[in-house]
Amino acid sequence: MNNFESLNLRSDQINTNPEDLKVYGKDWTTYFDINCSGILFPESTEDVVQIISWARKTKTKLVPSGGRTGLSGAAVATKGEFVVSLEKMNKILELNEVDSTIHVQAGVITETIQNFAQENGFYYPVDFAARGSSHIGGNIATNAGGIKVVKYGMTRNWITSMKVVTGTGDVLELNNSLVKNATGPDLQHLFIGSEGTLGIITEVTLRLTKKPEKTQTVLLAVSNLENVMKIFSEFKKKCDVIAFEMFSELALKKVLDGTGLNRPFSSESEFYVVTELEAAFEQHEQLIHSVFETIFENNYCTDGLIAQSEQQAKTFWRYREDISENLARYSPYKNDISVRISKVPAFIKSLDQVLKANYPDWDVVWFGHIGDGNLHINILRPKDMTKENFVKECQKVDALLFQKIKDFKGSISAEHGVGLTKKPFLNYSRSVAEIEILKSIKKALDPDSILNPGKIFDL
Repeated sequence: MNNFESLNLRSDQINTNPEDLKVYGKDWTTYFDINCSGILFPESTEDVVQIISWARKTKTKLVPSGGRTGLSGAAVATKGEFVVSLEKMNKILELNEVDSTIHVQAGVITETIQNFAQENGFYYPVDFAARGSSHIGGNIATNAGGIKVVKYGMTRNWITSMKVVTGTGDVLELNNSLVKNATGPDLQHLFIGSEGTLGIITEVTLRLTKKPEKTQTVLLAVSNLENVMKIFSEFKKKCDVIAFEMFSELALKKVLDGTGLNRPFSSESEFYVVTELEAAFEQHEQLIHSVFETIFENNYCTDGLIAQSEQQAKTFWRYREDISENLARYSPYKNDISVRISKVPAFIKSLDQVLKANYPDWDVVWFGHIGDGNLHINILRPKDMTKENFVKECQKVDALLFQKIKDFKGSISAEHGVGLTKKPFLNYSRSVAEIEILKSIKKALDPDSILNPGKIFDL
């Protein structure tokens, strides 16, 4: 029994309701047994300091939690931990128009930041399907990317300062939004991608930019992966590419079945590409049409459309963005990995051969951010297989997949982090020396190992 007397929070900031524990104790992974002792709801950095002080005294383990949209098990409570939910730390604190920055608490929803920026003449470009429920703190903790990385980069690229409470209870205010700061290593980068294992991010200042005045969306049917890469190269050379996404015929079928959308082209194709391009000036549009003609002349695609309206552009994007939602009913086993952009075709072919040889009757749905080498692999559960047996078989697939990743010098996790699901395979992407350094940093910033213990690696 935990002693809450020394925890200086209101009663409505502490929740031990069994039904709520099941909700807050998990993320979007579905195959962990949840064992959560309670939920704490800080409303300020000072509250977080109180929680960490209490946790150190009572030897209570904590799981920092945002929108819980991750897919690596980084935000699950499986060993009686207390979840620290940042959802009440949801204030937009300041918009600085001179610096083009926005200062927010860590629990602000990503889409809220996007909308607020747009309402005030700015643009926050990091974007992904979970924008409506993910928190900015969670985005930082996993260094979220999404569909526009090819132009705008990862979350890391948009952080100008942050406030974080370490596992010792120290409050660090990092960089203070300085453009130039040559005073040694920038510590805020330690916490970006750390999955809540080093400290709890409480506030962040983000850089904003200007939204493209006009964009053009193109949808293409492509017969093979080599041509997908040739198309990407043609657009990249001549146009300002904002996003470049690929998905398979099987992925499209699942979206069409689930949404009732019309098939975009009269015949099926092995792969499809949807790309968004900047088209602010007439010259941009001319270049887009020029590339469009070139890829047809060179037989890089079998069919294609340039969106003629905003609604048609939204439909093109639905073919890609509705994939995850329409795969959910199949209880897919997901993997989020990356290789160098130029290695994507060879990697997919190599892994596809392994999967077909070992699991010939399984449906594997491919889609991903080709513009940054990030691929999403979704293995669909056969109807006659229990969830438990399916997960066991898929974990065997992991060993095959991650060996391929190692061979291609890629990453076992591109966007969702290591958490619990990728932890056994961390050494496939990080050297022994790197892992030991990471462990030493963990010990320095969280000496009692109270913050998300057991995630990424074991001490």
